[in-house]
Amino acid sequence: LNVLAFMFTMGVFTYGQEVGIQLYSLRNQMDKDVPGTLKKIQSWGIKNLEDGNGGTYDYTLEEYKKLLADHDLKMVGISAAFEELEATPETVIERAKAYGAKYATCFWIPHNDTIFTIKETQKAVDVFNKAGKKMKEEGITLTYHPHGYEFRPYQEELLMDYMIKQADHFDFEMDVYWIVHGGEDPVALLQKYPGKFKLMHLKDMAKGTESDGSGHSDVETNVVLGTGMIDMKAVLAEAKKQGINYLFIEDESSKVVEQVPKSLDFLEDLEDE
Repeated sequence: LNVLAFMFTMGVFTYGQEVGIQLYSLRNQMDKDVPGTLKKIQSWGIKNLEDGNGGTYDYTLEEYKKLLADHDLKMVGISAAFEELEATPETVIERAKAYGAKYATCFWIPHNDTIFTIKETQKAVDVFNKAGKKMKEEGITLTYHPHGYEFRPYQEELLMDYMIKQADHFDFEMDVYWIVHGGEDPVALLQKYPGKFKLMHLKDMAKGTESDGSGHSDVETNVVLGTGMIDMKAVLAEAKKQGINYLFIEDESSKVVEQVPKSLDFLEDLEDE
């Protein structure tokens, strides 16, 4: 089934899954022109959004929701800061409900520079389980988005293994770039923990980029899907097998506006194979 035949009426799909965009990709554009940027997203055939910590860009929530509706866009996932989940998870629930979003994601666990230990991991697990339990009762799934610094040795395994095994009331969002940047294989991780990753960021890594597990990298190493060092075809095949329904393109580079259409072309070509 050719994607372009229906992408402008039903949204962008690949392998039967919906492809959206993480709004952080367009943070610079959104800061300057919200309506124009939403129109651009709409022109790409994308319908689903994930909030990128940008709030409502000086609009009221109702004004912002109307802008989304006017451009046939839906916020299916919202961001949730660690501090907010720890102190007031009810505000996360309220925000998710306002958008009709079924997912809320924490993108970063506070830690001192490059120091990330079992202490920080255990605190995060406690915060996520407590907040996630409350959110689950309201029909919202809390996910955590690893950034690579979680892949450090701990008791014959990794801190990431500990976190996943202790996740009773929360799940995970896989950003394939950061999994590789942390020195791991995204397909192997999906297969090791089937069903634990509910969402995915599609982000390719420029060939030659060094993996250091710091959680930080040059944004210009974000390249068009299929042109980097990550086996996106294998990742997408496993994502389909596991039923990960929402795949968000995230491109943090300065070339995002020209690269996203090319990434969509790559996904279309996969669909046609």
